[in-house]
Amino acid sequence: MPGTRKLGRETAHRTAMLRGLVTFLFENGKIETTVTRAKEVQSMAEKMITIAKNDNLHNRRLALSFITKEGVTSKLFTEIAPKYADRNGGCTRVVRIGPRRGDAAEMAILELI
Repeated sequence: MPGTRKLGRETAHRTAMLRGLVTFLFENGKIETTVTRAKEVQSMAEKMITIAKNDNLHNRRLALSFITKEGVTSKLFTEIAPKYADRNGGCTRVVRIGPRRGDAAEMAILELI
């Protein structure tokens, strides 16, 4: 179930972090982060892509309420969502890349398929 991981942060901080990561994912196509963050961002990104499959004003406002950049929202509706119109989920992939050097946290790359 999405949103059950606390990630060691208070609610407002966690929400802001996830919004930023989802925005960067749609902007760049892939991000490098820890595995637990990647799994949480994956579920949020899948929800945004599902919302963007139906392009209407209500769905655009829903996406804009979560994604922090207006240009990224436009890209989501015009470029990203049409690519996944015939898929029923599974639009992102988490690839584990091993431990981080500083604190040995398990790292992963989250990318759009």
